[in-house]
Amino acid sequence: MASNTRFNIAVLSGDGIGQEVIPAAIRVLDIAQKVTGGFQLEFGALPAGAGHYRDTGVDMPDETLEKVKAADAILLGAIGLPDVRHEDGTEISPHLRIREELGLYAGVRPVKAYPNTPARLADPNARNIDLVIVRESTEGLFYSQGRGEIIGDTEARETLRITRETCEKLFDFSFRLAQKRKARGKPGKVTCVDKANVFRAFAFYRRIFDERAENFPDIDTGYNYVDAQALDLIRKPWDFDVLVAENMFGDILSDLAGGLVGGMGLASCGEIGDEHGLFQPAHGSAPDIAGEDKANPLAAILSAALMLDWLGDRSGNVSLTRAAQLIEAGIENAFVANTLRPIELGGNQGTSEATDTVIKTIEEPG
Repeated sequence: MASNTRFNIAVLSGDGIGQEVIPAAIRVLDIAQKVTGGFQLEFGALPAGAGHYRDTGVDMPDETLEKVKAADAILLGAIGLPDVRHEDGTEISPHLRIREELGLYAGVRPVKAYPNTPARLADPNARNIDLVIVRESTEGLFYSQGRGEIIGDTEARETLRITRETCEKLFDFSFRLAQKRKARGKPGKVTCVDKANVFRAFAFYRRIFDERAENFPDIDTGYNYVDAQALDLIRKPWDFDVLVAENMFGDILSDLAGGLVGGMGLASCGEIGDEHGLFQPAHGSAPDIAGEDKANPLAAILSAALMLDWLGDRSGNVSLTRAAQLIEAGIENAFVANTLRPIELGGNQGTSEATDTVIKTIEEPG
């Protein structure tokens, strides 16, 4: 990182509503930057996605990948269109290539219940949901993407891969995240989610988890088989703090958890490696509402706040951390005041108006 005050952000808006929610997030970043001071973000728009593939035959130009690698952080919209596929029927997924090329092994998926939003669970404790799912994002079953085989017309095989090197980094990341959350008043506990009772690969995964846990004696640990974890996310999600899971398990559980707190329009995501960070809303491209000013921009805005927090940790620039907290508090306060009412959550605010509300709350706190 060349400077701790100027940061180059690679912007891939992608497809569908990605082209609406990413500009919304940038509007909020510009305001947070202005209010906080102490840093400057420079945004560079880059082509990639299913629409680009449809028009050019290439999902992501080599130049885009090189600029992504050189950026201080990456802000990504949604990728994918239902009518654009590879010949084998799979989706256009330059995002997966970026993950692999940059080694983005830790997928961070915060799950938080906000005031005055739809409560999907009847238990009043559901108002206290505040957890993070850390999804390993380079291996597991997704390692097999593009490597699977179809044997004749009778059998198909995909291979799950779990390595010690990636597990050690993943678990250390999860424990450090729990320490950070504990310092902010959260429980500070990491739950290992696996299927160690059936698969050797997951028994190996759990053994490495136990080994790394010894280096973090201040953090409590727990275990859950993935099927039991899915059940517990319905029965008692408020009991969990940080969940760490294999790629496919984390993918499924994070969507389930997102549904508990209002929907994927609140589902932010950061994908972190040793040297790179990519930040994106975890929802899809929703082409059915694209261009209609109906998309919920909050997942993209919260992802942008995650980006600021990560840049602040890496650079040591506390202004970035303050800006991230300003955005998060702005959204929280707007929900408390019941002035933030996105269409997705049963309100009447489209993308622009919901973004305006967040900006107003940041500019005029209290």
